[in-house]
Amino acid sequence: MTSQSPDPTTIGPTTFRWGERTYVMGIINVTPDSFSGDGLIGGGDPLRAALDQARRMVDEGADLLDIGGESTRPGHAPVDAAAEIGRVIPIVAAVHDAHPDVPLSIDTTKVVVAEAALAAGAALLNDIWGVGPDPAMAELAATARVPLIVMHNRTEARYDDVVREVVAELGTALDRAERLGVPADDLIVDPGIGFGKTADHNVILLRHLDALTSLGRPILLGTSRKSTIGRILDLPPDERLEGTLATTALGVASRVDIVRVHDVSANVRAARVADAIVRGRWTSGPEGGRA
Repeated sequence: MTSQSPDPTTIGPTTFRWGERTYVMGIINVTPDSFSGDGLIGGGDPLRAALDQARRMVDEGADLLDIGGESTRPGHAPVDAAAEIGRVIPIVAAVHDAHPDVPLSIDTTKVVVAEAALAAGAALLNDIWGVGPDPAMAELAATARVPLIVMHNRTEARYDDVVREVVAELGTALDRAERLGVPADDLIVDPGIGFGKTADHNVILLRHLDALTSLGRPILLGTSRKSTIGRILDLPPDERLEGTLATTALGVASRVDIVRVHDVSANVRAARVADAIVRGRWTSGPEGGRA
């Protein structure tokens, strides 16, 4: 296991210096069927709603924003590329114009959507099938010279050793991306909590998140409002904030670099306290200080 933080990664206008603090990614779902109930399609003007949400998240401390136009919840309705482009590209462009200093990520499995999003102002690719057989997203990242989030996923939740297998499959995907021309410094890993895993698998992974540091890449954690938290607490998505905050704090303790969340303000506060304890980084009053 490596104890050294990965080298910095430049995403759009921002250089992220891993290991200094935990960054917060705000989620903007341009969908009618998000599992978390925060989809922006189905009532009113989704463009105005997205701009309002982006402004609020930036004001609350989001370091980057992740925009997606197709739900990934179980049983979601598939969206073709043209419809997904129609949903997300005007919003990517508008949010980029309104917040040019905030890096934008595009959450998609379709290369044509990713290409259009990059042209509209996105600067990071988020691929939920990063360990899948299709190299197209990594090829685009290499060609466009943008960073790539490689997420773990499986079609069936069957494992002999979930931690070992997730780390191994992410390692293989990272090696392939580098062979295709993506610099190591442009690769971020995501263990894929809730994707191709049972609730028990998710809890085991969360208990052993520090195993991912052996890959030597920044780690993104996405647990916000997910069903495993709902299973533990027996609560619906809109009542899972405290459970999400627990995973954020524990993720920071395991040296996670980015948390992807719906509730930015609360998670920023949780991450700051956890960083103060784990990384020894905090400010107090106008002069700042350290314990």
